Amino acid sequence: MLTGSCYCGAVRFEVDDAFGYAFYCHCSRCRRRTGAACAAIGGIEIERVRVADSEQLLRVGECEDGYRCLCKQCFSPLYDVVRGHKFAHVQLGALDGAPTRRPDHHIFAGSKAAWHPITDALPRFDEFPP
Repeated sequence: MLTGSCYCGAVRFEVDDAFGYAFYCHCSRCRRRTGAACAAIGGIEIERVRVADSEQLLRVGECEDGYRCLCKQCFSPLYDVVRGHKFAHVQLGALDGAPTRRPDHHIFAGSKAAWHPITDALPRFDEFPP
């Protein structure tokens, strides 16, 4: 079991340490959303994420595929509900500890920030992997 929280601590959550996949996303939306060169994301079934006080969650960008969950107080990105509301893409930086499954590839490397070199040997995909 892993725990996590937003910057101000208003939202605490638990997630099973059983991510099915994990990656670094370099798309322009993730850069703008996080203010970083890329986002470190772990994917898991939505029912394996439990929020202590869901009243503090702000749901934005709702569509048929999913939505984004932020803290209502500090607006920290916590996770996205994706893939038809069946999975969560958890921001690994919001976790208190390290997950067993570490990011093992980069996506949208073709549109990465020009000022950020990727220095590891993990596989890179210009868009989504095949």
